[in-house]
Amino acid sequence: MHHRIAQDLLALGLRPGGVVLVHSSLKSLGHVEGGPQSVIEGLLLALGPAGTLLLPALSYASVGPAQPLFDVRHTPCCVGAIPEYFRRCPGVRRSLHPTHSVCGLGPRAAEMLDEHHLDDTPCGAHSPFRRLRDAGGQILMLGCGLMPNTSMHGVEELALPPYLFGPVVHYRLIRADGTEIAYACRSHDFRGFRQRYDRLAEVLDGRSLRVGGVLKGTAHLIEAVSMWREALAAIRGNPLYFVEG
Repeated sequence: MHHRIAQDLLALGLRPGGVVLVHSSLKSLGHVEGGPQSVIEGLLLALGPAGTLLLPALSYASVGPAQPLFDVRHTPCCVGAIPEYFRRCPGVRRSLHPTHSVCGLGPRAAEMLDEHHLDDTPCGAHSPFRRLRDAGGQILMLGCGLMPNTSMHGVEELALPPYLFGPVVHYRLIRADGTEIAYACRSHDFRGFRQRYDRLAEVLDGRSLRVGGVLKGTAHLIEAVSMWREALAAIRGNPLYFVEG
C-alpha cells in the first residue's frame, strides 16, 4: 500500500529530497490497509532519506485561555488520525507552540521546528510555516481540499487584514526535557468571517498548484514560494480576499 501511495505522490510532483508540509484526511483516501502508518510510510518513501516530512500538530481544541497548559510531549493534536499517529512515531520532533505546533522527521526537521517559540504569534517568522517558504518547500493537501491550509495564516500575518488577531493569551509550555516556560501569544480571531482558502485556485497557475489522485482521494500540491507571493499580493489588493462574512 505505501508503495502505491509513494507512486501517486511522485506522479503528482512531490519532490524527493524536499521539504513538504502535509494536511490530510485519512477517510478521503478510501480503505487504506495499514491506516495512518501506511500513509506516513508512503510519504517517507516518496521523499527519500534526504527529504523532510512535516505535519501540523495543532492543539487549539484542547489548549486555550481556559486551559493554557501545553506539553510538547503529550498534548494531542486535533487535526486528524494521520498527524496524531505521526506525532507519536519514534524520532519525530515537535515545535513548541501551544496551538499551532508542527511535527517533523528528516534532516531539516530541527531547522524547520526548533525556534517556533521565539514568535509571539502562531505563524510568524520563526514558525515552520514561514520556514517552509524560505526552504522552497511544498504543501500537500492530501484528500482535504484547500481550506485547512494553516500556512495561509502566515500570509495573513504579513498582510495584517483587519479580521486576523484577537487578544494576547498567556500559556504554560512544557518542553521535551520536562521544564516549563511562560509564553504569551497573540491569538487568531476570525469571528464574523469564514475562511476561503479554496480561492487559492484562483491565484495559482498549474505549475504552482497541481491536482491529482492519491489512492481514492484528490490531492492538491502547492509550491510554497508561489503561494506566499500570490496570496500576499491578493490580500494586499483586497484585505478580505480569503474570507467572507
